[in-house]
Amino acid sequence: MIKTDRRLFCTSIAATAAVNVLPAAVKAAAQTPPKVSKTAYPPIIGTTQTHVTVYEDSLVDLARKFGLGYTEIVSANPGIDAWVPGANKKIVLPTAHILPASPRKGIVINLADQRLYFFRDDGKTVDSAPLGIGNVGWDTPKGSTKVVRKKKNPTWYVPKSVRTEDPELPSVIGPGPDNPLGAHAVYLGWPAYLFHGTNKPYGVGRRVSHGCVRLYPEDIARLYVDIKIGTPVTVIDQPMKVTKLNGQLWLEIHPTQLQADEVEQSGKHTPSKPAEFEFLLVSAAGDDANRIDWIKAKRAAMERRGIPIPVLETKSRVPRRRPRPKTDRQKTTA
Repeated sequence: MIKTDRRLFCTSIAATAAVNVLPAAVKAAAQTPPKVSKTAYPPIIGTTQTHVTVYEDSLVDLARKFGLGYTEIVSANPGIDAWVPGANKKIVLPTAHILPASPRKGIVINLADQRLYFFRDDGKTVDSAPLGIGNVGWDTPKGSTKVVRKKKNPTWYVPKSVRTEDPELPSVIGPGPDNPLGAHAVYLGWPAYLFHGTNKPYGVGRRVSHGCVRLYPEDIARLYVDIKIGTPVTVIDQPMKVTKLNGQLWLEIHPTQLQADEVEQSGKHTPSKPAEFEFLLVSAAGDDANRIDWIKAKRAAMERRGIPIPVLETKSRVPRRRPRPKTDRQKTTA
């Protein structure tokens, strides 16, 4: 990746801004990234899928079935009713994920895509699961910590701050179906913060918790066995993810946390590009920056559908010269 000077970049990008104007809302087609070698952690995991609904389907149920969160699947399918999409609707399943720019070690939680990435010790496998995170005023903290203990069938000692908000809660909730921690809890080095299962799976993919991170019960049960005491945990917030793969530049952009709140309330968000969008994309493209399809990239930035898409134009080919037709002077005679 080349290093790009921000001041020079801003000057050059201003000159092209008038040319590369984002057209009115156009839905970008889902594009599946190519399969990658598993000799090291791949830059993209999974592939984008589609599903044709039957009458009984809802996006909420499809999200859990395909390992997605609420915001993920709703953002990927603008204009589709989350609860009653109707029959014979083609639903995009955003089951491909660019790995965030973070240490490739232990557990990485990206608040923007509301997803956990578990880098397995084999150096090539990444497990991922959707999350529910902290809501406004109870934001999940960012930074680095580690796993300090684990507990099956945990007891929830309800914090005073939570009981102040809901005085009807008891001070202690033991194991069982009424316990918000579910059947598995993984405690972090940050006091009072952990990730755990849930007795309310519809909260996965939403900003609804008091700062802790919740997973579908089946996801935390799968990961729990392999998570070790001392596993490093990094919490970041990256709405824009970009990577190179097989000569192509892939771009994936999610709603910000505030935009995620809008998605939950209305099914859509106020369009806006990520901070330093052009600079980050040009920096990632490096020597291929002149091949960026800015119309396509800016559309993805405004729509924030969370689907990895290729944004480099195909290299131009030198056209072959057509043979010149013979004139009378060029014709030969017997």
